[in-house]
Amino acid sequence: MGCGGYVCTKNSLCALNILYVMVSLLLIGVAAWGKWFGLVSSIRLVAGVIGVGIFLLFVAFVGLCGALLHHQVLLFFYMIILFLVFMVQLSVSAACLAINNEQQKELLEVGWNKSEATQKDVEKTLNCCGFFHPNYNGTCDADCFSNPLSCNPCAPIIQSHAEEVLRFVGGIGCFFSFTEILGVWLTHRYRNQKDSRPNSGAFL
Repeated sequence: MGCGGYVCTKNSLCALNILYVMVSLLLIGVAAWGKWFGLVSSIRLVAGVIGVGIFLLFVAFVGLCGALLHHQVLLFFYMIILFLVFMVQLSVSAACLAINNEQQKELLEVGWNKSEATQKDVEKTLNCCGFFHPNYNGTCDADCFSNPLSCNPCAPIIQSHAEEVLRFVGGIGCFFSFTEILGVWLTHRYRNQKDSRPNSGAFL
């Protein structure tokens, strides 16, 4: 039987959803590990990453159950959800790759001003104080603050890292968005196929 057949499509769809399960568990585990060891103190950031992981786990579970049972309703909803996720993810990935330096500065400043916990994390990790310039009359968690004149502002350091991160996130997002459209195509194909084997109840 060629790889366009029922069994091959089913196996491919199952393998794709197992990959999504692994990625979702990795997201949840990394977020929990970062919070547990004090690497990230922002509850919102940790909750956001865990939320994305749980959502991806749910979608993968629906797809896996639909593939194993050849359940038309589950496969239909899985296909719709995956297509919506594909459109959102591709748009966000393209935005990450297209954003310029001025837009980066504006977004970073907004993020910096929104969360005091994030400011402390960044200052401690990057050993810098303040966004555009150190506040010598305030507080700072960076080691360099013992000698404030030796502290650099965080904005240039964050921006140099942000550019690399945006490219990485954009590239990874584009890659996964194409696996999602592959999942949509496989699901559509699989829904319209019938198991021609004599023992149609055989596993895979």
